[in-house]
Amino acid sequence: MKFTDSPVVELSVHGTRLSIQQDNGSMHVGTSVWPCSLVLVKFAERWDPLRCAAADNPYADLLNFSNKRGIELGAGCGAAAMGLYLLGLHEVVLTDIAPVMPALKHNLKRNKPALKKTLKTAQLYWGNEEQVKSLKPPFDFVIAADVVYLEETVAPLIKAMERLVADDGVVLLGYQLRSPEAHKLFWEMCPEVFEVQRIPHVHLHPEYAYEETDVYVFRKKKKEGQNS
Repeated sequence: MKFTDSPVVELSVHGTRLSIQQDNGSMHVGTSVWPCSLVLVKFAERWDPLRCAAADNPYADLLNFSNKRGIELGAGCGAAAMGLYLLGLHEVVLTDIAPVMPALKHNLKRNKPALKKTLKTAQLYWGNEEQVKSLKPPFDFVIAADVVYLEETVAPLIKAMERLVADDGVVLLGYQLRSPEAHKLFWEMCPEVFEVQRIPHVHLHPEYAYEETDVYVFRKKKKEGQNS
């Protein structure tokens, strides 16, 4: 499934169905469900360590969500964080900017029967240091899907990722090129802060492996003087 204007997008995670309502007619991109969030969840589902024998699973350590804290940046309708919560992410906070919060909260309420609880939300503008601090980092996982589309938000996004993720944590990024300018700046800046690993396309879920969509894993670069 690529981008759809259907009012409801369904996502199945190990048999539990999420039903995500979107509003493509709104003035904000955050009220639509973008493919990267689904690709990210289905990649994690494919290599779920609880279902996939460790000997056959190159991502057994990476995707071990047991007792791990996560935060999603630019959560939008919440598909990525909800999906990863169903895969065992212990504690997760979904963040976005004020205009998107009603759609996000609506979808969390809509999916409470599947999630068995209401997940936490917080308003976050990536450049707002006080808001970042109030989230009580570090997090084991920072989740972001389809968040690179405005050149002016690239630097605040990368800084927020760096501030929020633990030194031994990971950023799981679902990515699709949306703006050549933002794309160029993002991939110039990221390697200054993170070690970047691209997941091979053959390792994505076969039904959610679109040519134009990628999954990346970022880990903080060790600073001089840090133990390796």
